[in-house]
Amino acid sequence: MKQKKTPPLPPEIFKGMKTGKELNKFLSSIYKQGVEALLNAEMEEHLGYEKNGTKPDDTDNIRNGTSRKILKSDNGDMEINIPRDRESSFEPIIVPKYKRMSETIEDVIIGMYSRGMTTRDIEQQIKQIYGVELSETSVSNITAKILDNIKQWQERPLDNVYYIVWMDGISFKVRQSGKVTGKTVYLVIGLGKSGMKEVLGMWIDTSESASFWLSVLTDLKARGVEDVLIASTDNLKGFTDAIKTVFPKAVTQLCVVHQIRNSMRYVVWKDKKEFVVDLKAIYAAVNRDAALNALSDFEEKWGTKYGYAVKSWKDNWDNLTSYFDYPLEIRKIIYTTNVIESLNSCIRKYTRSKSVFPDDQSVLKSVYLSIINVQKKWTHTVRNWGLILSQFLIIFEERCKI
Repeated sequence: MKQKKTPPLPPEIFKGMKTGKELNKFLSSIYKQGVEALLNAEMEEHLGYEKNGTKPDDTDNIRNGTSRKILKSDNGDMEINIPRDRESSFEPIIVPKYKRMSETIEDVIIGMYSRGMTTRDIEQQIKQIYGVELSETSVSNITAKILDNIKQWQERPLDNVYYIVWMDGISFKVRQSGKVTGKTVYLVIGLGKSGMKEVLGMWIDTSESASFWLSVLTDLKARGVEDVLIASTDNLKGFTDAIKTVFPKAVTQLCVVHQIRNSMRYVVWKDKKEFVVDLKAIYAAVNRDAALNALSDFEEKWGTKYGYAVKSWKDNWDNLTSYFDYPLEIRKIIYTTNVIESLNSCIRKYTRSKSVFPDDQSVLKSVYLSIINVQKKWTHTVRNWGLILSQFLIIFEERCKI
């Protein structure tokens, strides 16, 4: 890939500089600003909102000034300001706290890799910040140490019952036998009796299929999962059958948002707004009977013009409307796969610099480190968990196994 040329700095910047010392001082100032900008960007990611921005409701953590640290560079020592947070939970990747350089470089490399940096970028950053020269192969070898962690994480025992699981796949391009091919990483998030979300595992295959999902579910059972109460999925053909094969008592809920998107593919632009309004009358109905009446009205109005879309709703009706059997608080978290799509979005953010991965292991390393970064922020139970737990205990009784 041809790299873009960096535009030259205006000559006026260098006016008045007469010695190499003055030039080094100027370069140190530029580098200091760059490092501090990266640190502030890390802090924004850690807190979940920009400086002077609106703080999310699910956190009480805020910025709390800065601390000073001497950083060595090619242009000499420089003092930088590292942002702090009130909870003292911020652990910057680019300039780690409290450790000697010899103890931190591998951690820094893995941290940079987890933030989506390429091996070449990491090599250049390590040389610039620490004055240590590493080859891209050395960087790859260091990140390969993550594979043992992945194996332990992927084989860890799981709870015997999960109240809700969300399942979805995310696609990547991987080089294989000299060709670029598509691969899917299968992901499962579970919600157990603690009320905390947890990624249960990741699996990779050539493409998303119901048959591979069957092997994923079988693996979950082998790791100790005896029962799943509700499974929220997309509407991949055969998905429901795969779930029922392994967890026959599980209630399956197809993602309504996926269904809406699929329906809209067949609608011409001028009809879209009205079509969406009529769809909302179905999925936002107060109960299943009202939803069925809205579907009948929908079919009468659009059946002739968009028969395939109407047929899809009717064919999948039972699994699309499972959420009507539950109180509003449970409905809100099962009728879509937004929980896992949010995770996928974060993984995309961390891996966006890698358009093609060299192999499956590189994909798994990047996805695993992305998951670990995301889960650090999952510090609270789902909203209204106390009420939701009470509802599960009443509805599912013995199956909850508290």
